[in-house]
Amino acid sequence: MTLPPLQVDIERLTSELERLATFSDCPEPPPAVTRVVFSETDLRARAYLGELYADAGLQVWVDPIGNTFARWQGSDPQAPAVGTGSHTDAIPHAGMYDGTVGVLGGLEAIRTLQRAGFVPRRSMDVVMFTSEEPTRFGIGCTGSRALAGLLSPEKMQNLLDAEGDNYDIVRQRAGFTGELSEIPLSQDHYHAWVELHIEQGPLLERSRIPIGVVTAIAAPATAVFHVAGIGGHAGGVLMPGRRDALCAAAEMVVAIERLALETGGADLVATVGQLEVHPGAVNSIPSRARFTLDLRDIDGTNRDRLLTAMTDATLAIATRRQVDLTFELLNADPPASSDETILTAIRAACRDSQLEFQEMISRAYHDTLFMARVVPMGMIFIPCRGGVSHRPDEFSTPEQIAAGVEVLARTLAALAGG
Repeated sequence: MTLPPLQVDIERLTSELERLATFSDCPEPPPAVTRVVFSETDLRARAYLGELYADAGLQVWVDPIGNTFARWQGSDPQAPAVGTGSHTDAIPHAGMYDGTVGVLGGLEAIRTLQRAGFVPRRSMDVVMFTSEEPTRFGIGCTGSRALAGLLSPEKMQNLLDAEGDNYDIVRQRAGFTGELSEIPLSQDHYHAWVELHIEQGPLLERSRIPIGVVTAIAAPATAVFHVAGIGGHAGGVLMPGRRDALCAAAEMVVAIERLALETGGADLVATVGQLEVHPGAVNSIPSRARFTLDLRDIDGTNRDRLLTAMTDATLAIATRRQVDLTFELLNADPPASSDETILTAIRAACRDSQLEFQEMISRAYHDTLFMARVVPMGMIFIPCRGGVSHRPDEFSTPEQIAAGVEVLARTLAALAGG
């Protein structure tokens, strides 16, 4: 299929990204952004997106938890649609490109095809997923998990925010109603799914390559370790008799790092990102410690094997140090591989756009990881300065964004048919 020349309106898209960034609870001005799901700020940002969808003539509907679908109707409305999109919620003190490039860039891809006179056979959807970030409820991608049938109404009602309100109460308070059982998509709802996203890593910038073609998405196993020792006065308990929870936890963290370095695969990464100590006094021996583990790999078997090795090592340390250890596995999501037909379409779009590309995996996970359970998927990455993300200095140039949008537009056109 040959498309006419495509003209991405990057000035308009940049302006929309900047405007979206103003919907923020961050005390600093944009590009620092805080936008937590179901907050008043989140609702105002959603209203702004609704205005843009209406301007583009898209049909909009919202599911019971706020996943928002904006459709460009194709000539064959009965055929399964082609989807694109991402999220617009942002962790505290984040940047203005994570997720938003996929939502507003998906909208601009459709507008670009509209301006070119392209008429798709399959309808095209831009989806804005609810709560990709784990900020409010402690688990990420609740919207896409629910769409894929991986987050039941019962599990949703067990998710609590810091105020103790469950997901169901909070979403209804924000104005989203309907039966939670109606959220999951059927296996034939979408023909294909493609997400545009900043890389959140340094490889594309380092190689000076404008497009990343994502072949697989690594998936995390997330766990919490609770260590219980015996506290006491820092001056009153001699060293040989101590059962210090923090010292035990520290040795466990180092053991986790050692195992990841020694026995992990090339794409395996292990991160202990939280460590809490009780009572946290300078002159008190820690009686309790809690730490988290984020373990990722595109090889699910290797990841799970190493998780077992890490839990065995921490239990051995606990026994030797005479402390108690409990382990809670929060999730162990399967990795996902991109569909070869979609990869072929993305590569062809890059060539037609005269843009060099690099095949790569995504170590960060995205809503597309869960959409892969119900639809063939692919992802397109664009560079971000220094590989920085989840910080106010997160940045992609207008030229980089425009390149990604053009490749996305050509890919969607190929998958939708004309």
